[in-house]
Amino acid sequence: WLADIRALYEEECYQKYFAALPAFRQEKARKLLFQKDRAQSAGAWLLLEEIRKRYKISDRAVYNLSHSGDYVLCAYSDVAKAQVGCDLEEVKELRLSVARRFFGEREYRHIAETKDPECKTWLFYRYWVLKESFMKATRKGMAMDMRSYEIGWDQGGKPVIARKPEEYADAYYCREYRMQGVHAAMAVCTTDPDIGELQAIEL
Repeated sequence: WLADIRALYEEECYQKYFAALPAFRQEKARKLLFQKDRAQSAGAWLLLEEIRKRYKISDRAVYNLSHSGDYVLCAYSDVAKAQVGCDLEEVKELRLSVARRFFGEREYRHIAETKDPECKTWLFYRYWVLKESFMKATRKGMAMDMRSYEIGWDQGGKPVIARKPEEYADAYYCREYRMQGVHAAMAVCTTDPDIGELQAIEL
C-alpha cells in the first residue's frame, strides 16, 4: 500500500496525528530534525495502522515500511513465518558511483551500458529498491554486503534473486511497482509467493 503524506507537512495536521502514535513511534519522530522526515516517520506508521484497521489484519502479521519524498509504503504477509521487505525511493539523479561501489559487477554493467539516460537512471533506482527489499526481507538490513547477492531478470523481464548467500535457503519472490504521478521506484521481496497489486490509500 502507498500513501501520500504531504498533509502532514502542515504542523497543525501533524500534531493531531502525532498524538495518536504509540510512545515509541513518537520518540522516533521527535529525534528527527526536519518536519518532512518527521512526517515520513509518522506517516509510515499511520499507513500500517490504517491497513490493520481496514483489512482486520492481525498484529502478529509480519510487515515492513519504507518512505521517500512525499510517500510511504507498507507491505505485509499473514503467512506463518513469512519474511517481507519493501522499499520506496524517489527517483532523482543517477548515482553511478554508488552502483559501482555497492552493486554487483553485472548489476553495475547493466546500468552503465544502458544508453538512454532516463532508462539508465530508472534502472539504477529499480536495482536499488529491489536490493534493499531483499536485505530487509532477510532481516539483515544494511549489515548485509550488497555485493553478496544479485538481482537478475527472467525471460519475461521480471526481477528475481539470481544469487544469494547460502544461509538464505528459502525462495524469495520479487515484484516491482510503478504508479502514475508518483516519480518513485518501488519493490517488494518476500518468501510469500502471493504478492498482490499496489494500492493507494488516503490517510
